Amino acid sequence: MTAPQPPQPKTDLPQEFAFIRRHFSALAGPAALNLQDDAAVFLPAQGQEMVMAVDAMVENVHFLPSDPPDTIGRKLLRCNLSDLAAMGSKPEGWLLAFARPSHITEDWVEQFCQGLAQDQARFGLSLMGGDTTSTAGPLVLSLTIVGSVSPGQAIRRTGASAGDGLWVSGTIGDGALGLRVLQGKLTDPTGHLAQRYRLPQPRVGLPLYGLASAALDVSDGLVQDAGHLARGSGLHVRLEADLVPLSDAARAQGRGWLETCLTGGDDYEILLAVPPEHEQKLMTRPLLETPYGDVPVTRIGRFEAGPVGVSVVDRNGASLNFKANGWSHL
Repeated sequence: MTAPQPPQPKTDLPQEFAFIRRHFSALAGPAALNLQDDAAVFLPAQGQEMVMAVDAMVENVHFLPSDPPDTIGRKLLRCNLSDLAAMGSKPEGWLLAFARPSHITEDWVEQFCQGLAQDQARFGLSLMGGDTTSTAGPLVLSLTIVGSVSPGQAIRRTGASAGDGLWVSGTIGDGALGLRVLQGKLTDPTGHLAQRYRLPQPRVGLPLYGLASAALDVSDGLVQDAGHLARGSGLHVRLEADLVPLSDAARAQGRGWLETCLTGGDDYEILLAVPPEHEQKLMTRPLLETPYGDVPVTRIGRFEAGPVGVSVVDRNGASLNFKANGWSHL
């Protein structure tokens, strides 16, 4: 007669943890502790300060259900990288909250993670941890990013002075126009605008310290975000609409879309306040070198003493008034 065997421990993972292991374990770095604990452990390099930011994206608000899953993952990461770039910070890692509705399939999640893997390799960071849950509503994604910077070298919104120039990287308006393309409101023969909406270009590695007195990334509309810089420094910003750099694809849509370009958001370019003594460097060499290629920068206005806020003017100095200055989240 065989002696009874003691009960064997169950080895099957609960469904949530199996989901995490299946899709996210390949993204995890050392700080994630194999995604087996409730928190990550991260030690910045000696003498570095930590910089953290968080952004959420909601289906049908920040991306379309028809967008390819890999581009949604990449856009989520890039939007957060843009926040770090505006402070002159080096990316180190990220955490993800994933609220999954029933229509999001395993194949969708696999493609989403492939996009994240592609960009975390490109920008040199890895997953530290996060949380997964289910929802009866739309897909909700929230990413917290962690970066580092030398003490005292983080660029804030609050350092501009009267006389500083207002500069911007890249081009403005492509993302907002790209959304209109995907909504069927515009044509886009080259595909440039739709691509810029789905895949913004975070300006990671811009050498801001010692150059810019204040900065932020343009996510909610150029005019509105210029207002954040103005209020942060208690100044007036005079923004010259005809100096704002537009891509060929944006210009091809005609001047009737200028308001959308200046207020529509989804640019993820960097808006800079640059003191006069540093402007000559940009005027003679209007490209800034980064590890990901040279980035054009353009002077589009100036900071002045006066009523706190933004005025937008045309080439003749006449004021331009818009229905709204940018995107409101609430």
